[in-house]
Amino acid sequence: MTTELQAILQGKTSRPRIITLYGVPGIGKSTWASQAPNPVFIQTESGLDDIGVDRFPLATSWASVKAQLTQLCQTDHRYKTVVIDSLSSLEPMIWREVCAEKGKKNIEDIGYAKGYKFALDYWREFMTALDWLRENKGMTVILVGHSRIARFEDPETEPYDRFEIDIHKDASAAIQRWSDEVLFANYEVFATEKGEGFNKRVKAIGDGTRKLYTSERPGRKAKNRLNMPESIPMLWADYAAFVGK
Repeated sequence: MTTELQAILQGKTSRPRIITLYGVPGIGKSTWASQAPNPVFIQTESGLDDIGVDRFPLATSWASVKAQLTQLCQTDHRYKTVVIDSLSSLEPMIWREVCAEKGKKNIEDIGYAKGYKFALDYWREFMTALDWLRENKGMTVILVGHSRIARFEDPETEPYDRFEIDIHKDASAAIQRWSDEVLFANYEVFATEKGEGFNKRVKAIGDGTRKLYTSERPGRKAKNRLNMPESIPMLWADYAAFVGK
């Protein structure tokens, strides 16, 4: 008879990653995701025509997203990565589903913060389906999101602005806890000082270098479980080099 002690796992376990990638507009988030192994996109917004990737027809409702995930779960296929593009456009579909279920026109009409709590049930169903694809189909999961600048009320210091994923804070927190990596895509920027005294000005400069920021700082949400440096070049190969180490 197998004992609990005999069932203990030792060492690292290599599994496909769950990656949330968000960033500033036009930086190439979808292009980065397209560099992953054998990707297929579930698109909740247009914008993939110029990339030339395999993709389901544009999803316009939660039901269509769910149906496309079900097809990937129930059908034999060659895909190794599923990309949801984007979370920011998926969220309004979930909200419409919640409103239809509760008989309301607007999620705010359901009651103070209650609509967003009901929406979490749909997000959990979404994550459960993606977990199934990872565990049973061996698929990497990439969630693409837009960024926004939000005021953060830090209990240890004065409030400040930071980049966050452009979805409701409750959904964002759930997605971030679940993800192996939360990567923020932005251009590398340096600050220089010009002038002296009252004429001193700080000027931001950059040459368009794109970076993936992997660790949380006051100005951004990010994390990784791969012991990565604070930033890496925005190329799939640079990320993949840390997987399995």
